[in-house]
Amino acid sequence: MVATVEISLYPLKENYKEIILGFIQNLKKHTGLVIETNYTSTHIFGDYDLIFEVVKEEMRKVYAEHRAVLVMKLIGVNLKTE
Repeated sequence: MVATVEISLYPLKENYKEIILGFIQNLKKHTGLVIETNYTSTHIFGDYDLIFEVVKEEMRKVYAEHRAVLVMKLIGVNLKTE
Protein backbone atom coordinates (compact mmCIF):
# COMPACT_ATOMS: atom_id res chain seq x y z
CA MET A 1 0.00 0.00 0.00
CA VAL A 2 1.22 3.50 -0.80
CA ALA A 3 0.43 6.82 0.81
CA THR A 4 1.05 10.53 0.91
CA VAL A 5 1.57 12.23 4.26
CA GLU A 6 1.63 15.96 4.86
CA ILE A 7 3.28 16.88 8.14
CA SER A 8 4.00 20.09 9.99
CA LEU A 9 6.27 20.16 13.02
CA TYR A 10 5.82 22.88 15.64
CA PRO A 11 8.60 22.85 18.24
CA LEU A 12 7.65 24.72 21.39
CA LYS A 13 10.99 26.55 21.61
CA GLU A 14 12.48 29.79 20.36
CA ASN A 15 15.03 28.00 18.13
CA TYR A 16 12.23 26.21 16.28
CA LYS A 17 13.77 26.71 12.82
CA GLU A 18 16.87 24.66 13.70
CA ILE A 19 14.73 21.84 15.07
CA ILE A 20 12.46 21.76 12.01
CA LEU A 21 15.36 21.84 9.54
CA GLY A 22 17.14 19.06 11.44
CA PHE A 23 13.98 16.94 11.40
CA ILE A 24 13.60 17.40 7.63
CA GLN A 25 17.27 16.58 7.03
CA ASN A 26 16.87 13.39 9.05
CA LEU A 27 13.79 12.40 7.06
CA LYS A 28 15.74 12.85 3.83
CA LYS A 29 18.45 10.44 5.00
CA HIS A 30 16.04 7.52 4.61
CA THR A 31 15.91 5.81 1.23
CA GLY A 32 12.75 4.66 -0.51
CA LEU A 33 10.67 7.78 0.13
CA VAL A 34 10.20 11.04 -1.74
CA ILE A 35 10.38 14.06 0.57
CA GLU A 36 9.29 17.53 -0.57
CA THR A 37 9.01 20.68 1.49
CA ASN A 38 7.32 24.03 1.14
CA TYR A 39 6.92 27.00 3.47
CA THR A 40 4.28 25.39 5.68
CA SER A 41 4.70 21.62 5.53
CA THR A 42 6.63 18.58 4.40
CA HIS A 43 5.16 15.95 2.07
CA ILE A 44 6.27 12.33 2.20
CA PHE A 45 5.38 9.99 -0.66
CA GLY A 46 5.91 6.23 -0.71
CA ASP A 47 5.16 2.95 1.01
CA TYR A 48 2.65 3.34 3.85
CA ASP A 49 4.55 1.19 6.35
CA LEU A 50 7.90 2.77 5.54
CA ILE A 51 6.50 6.29 5.95
CA PHE A 52 5.22 5.49 9.42
CA GLU A 53 8.42 3.69 10.47
CA VAL A 54 10.48 6.72 9.42
CA VAL A 55 8.16 9.30 11.01
CA LYS A 56 8.02 7.24 14.21
CA GLU A 57 11.82 6.99 14.38
CA GLU A 58 12.48 10.65 13.63
CA MET A 59 9.76 11.97 15.95
CA ARG A 60 11.14 9.82 18.76
CA LYS A 61 14.42 11.75 18.34
CA VAL A 62 12.62 15.10 18.41
CA TYR A 63 10.54 14.22 21.47
CA ALA A 64 13.64 12.96 23.31
CA GLU A 65 15.05 16.50 23.29
CA HIS A 66 12.17 18.92 22.68
CA ARG A 67 8.53 19.62 23.34
CA ALA A 68 6.76 19.77 20.00
CA VAL A 69 3.49 19.27 18.17
CA LEU A 70 3.27 17.21 14.96
CA VAL A 71 0.26 17.72 12.70
CA MET A 72 -0.24 15.02 10.08
CA LYS A 73 -2.61 14.47 7.17
CA LEU A 74 -2.73 11.02 5.60
CA ILE A 75 -3.91 10.26 2.07
CA GLY A 76 -4.25 6.62 1.03
CA VAL A 77 -2.60 7.11 -2.39
CA ASN A 78 0.78 8.30 -3.58
CA LEU A 79 -0.10 11.67 -5.09
CA LYS A 80 3.36 11.84 -6.64
CA THR A 81 2.57 8.95 -8.99
CA GLU A 82 -1.19 9.49 -9.50
